Amino acid sequence: MGETPLTRARVLAAAEDVLRRFGPAKATVVDVAQALGVSHGSVYRHFASKAALRDAVLRGWLERVSTPLQAIADGRAAPPRRLRHWLTALRDAKRGKASSDPELFATYGVLAGEAREVVDEHVAGLIGQIAQIIEAGEASGDFRPLEASAAATAILHATARFHHPSMAQHWSGSGEDAAFEMLLGLLLQGLLVPSR
Repeated sequence: MGETPLTRARVLAAAEDVLRRFGPAKATVVDVAQALGVSHGSVYRHFASKAALRDAVLRGWLERVSTPLQAIADGRAAPPRRLRHWLTALRDAKRGKASSDPELFATYGVLAGEAREVVDEHVAGLIGQIAQIIEAGEASGDFRPLEASAAATAILHATARFHHPSMAQHWSGSGEDAAFEMLLGLLLQGLLVPSR
């Protein structure tokens, strides 16, 4: 039986494991290569630098957050319900990652601080998804006319306490769920076409 070929996916999986074990300050490309049983040159055939490898690991993690959110944005639920579901799913995804694997969550926080371009792409994607829901709400007559991208940016910023990794220490506090529900109600009220 032949040797399993070295693929980008295998390198990324090994890099994630190495980052979890050693942390971002100590993890090296050599550690990733050793975990795979290959030379570090083999890793560099897939990723030009340590920074490129770390960016790819972060991008993969962020895609695992944003892909299910895109499915919600593409859904057929009424836009107010869809927006509520999307914001709740974003909060729950970040909370889940922080509680299920706190070491890796902290590692991703460090990587995100080093990879502004990757984070900016992710944030732009999230804003685009919210804007998509707002545009659907305008088309259905549920939401009042707005500049969708500006409104989406404001919504993402307004809800940051509940999903931005730097706020994770607050997520288990009492009253967080009630505060989140209050904020969702206020945001949706501001978007809805006023009833006559």
